[in-house]
Amino acid sequence: MSKSLSSMQKRAATWLRQGVSPRRLALTLALGFAIGCIPVVGIPTALCALLALALRLNLPVIQAANYVAWPLQLLLIVPFTRLGGWLLASGPSHATKASAVLRLSPWNLISQLSSLAGHAMLAWLVIAIPAVVLMTFTLTVLLRRVRSLAASEAGD
Repeated sequence: MSKSLSSMQKRAATWLRQGVSPRRLALTLALGFAIGCIPVVGIPTALCALLALALRLNLPVIQAANYVAWPLQLLLIVPFTRLGGWLLASGPSHATKASAVLRLSPWNLISQLSSLAGHAMLAWLVIAIPAVVLMTFTLTVLLRRVRSLAASEAGD
């Protein structure tokens, strides 16, 4: 049993050190934070895990950045929805008022919520792409100043 515990510890240590060069770490943090702000609750955690596995990024770091962004995700749902409506030039929906929502049939409610989620996702996409580029560049510059990370950059 001790041998398997030792083996698990070695695998965990390798997993935590994966992608620790300043550039990859900056990209991991930027992607985790941006994805954590997706205005649809429940999607970011799974999406971060899939992206980390697909791009061989540090999974614990991307999830940590995702969880740090969670309060911002909730705060940005309404602004993203409004920005998406503005981008699509669709006027304010009648379902944005609470009294109107209560009078909708279930099918119309689902339709309205889907439309609002689509608006929010469009706005997030427009904001997230330049934000990831800017965060990655800024974090790379900052992380290169950390000596232990700068030494590992040669392997990037």
